[in-house]
Order: sequence, then structure tokens, then C-alpha cells
Amino acid sequence: MASGLVEYEEAAPEVRAVYDDIMTTRRIDKVNNFWKALAMHPPTLKRTWESLKEVMAPGALDPLVKEMVYLAVSTTNGCGYCIASHSVAARKAGMTDAMLGELLAVVGMANETNRLATGLQVPIDEAFRRQG
Repeated sequence: MASGLVEYEEAAPEVRAVYDDIMTTRRIDKVNNFWKALAMHPPTLKRTWESLKEVMAPGALDPLVKEMVYLAVSTTNGCGYCIASHSVAARKAGMTDAMLGELLAVVGMANETNRLATGLQVPIDEAFRRQG
């Protein structure tokens, strides 16, 4: 185990089972460092993978939209690892440079206007309140 990362060859059987599922599901030949770090606690590895696999599966939102949302949230949260990982995934799903530019513009604008509304304590308009 190097740098707190659990390599496949050193992994316990329950960790290898999750690694195998990740590689099969994603059609890759090795797991990335995020999963190797989580493998230090196998229950967290398994729970996180199962949740992520379910949430990121195609549904009402297509895989590109999901990856771009993940990228937007990761950008706002400042997670360099997630930005890198989901940028690659979004590119593989079809994100272009123009799409990335617009996404980052929206992220930047949303952060700016959110902070202005919060700082000014703007009351929510009745028309925006949830009805029902």
C-alpha cells in the first residue's frame, strides 16, 4: 500500500469485488486513486460506489448532463481531483470546449448572484415560492 492507497494486488477480497465492479461498469482496466483511497475503509468504498453508480446511471438526465453537473458542483466546491476526473468523463461523454466555457460562465455567475442575494438578504418573491 503506497501513500494510503490500496492497490488491487494488496486488496482484501471485498475491496477487489468493488474494484472489479468499477472496472466492469466503467470498462476500464484499473481503478483511480479516489477509489484506492476509499478502500482504506471497505464499507465506505462499497457504499460510495453503489450510490455513485446508481446516481450516475442514465435516467431522466443523460450521462453528459450528469457529468457536467458533477463538474459544476466540483468547481464550486474547489475539489481539484473531482474537477480533473469529471472533466475527463464529461469530455468522453461529448462535452466540447464551447460547452465547458458556458458551463464555467454559468457556475461563476451563479456563485456571484448567490453571494449577492445572500449578502443583501434579498427576500424571496412570492412568485418564486413553491406552491402546493
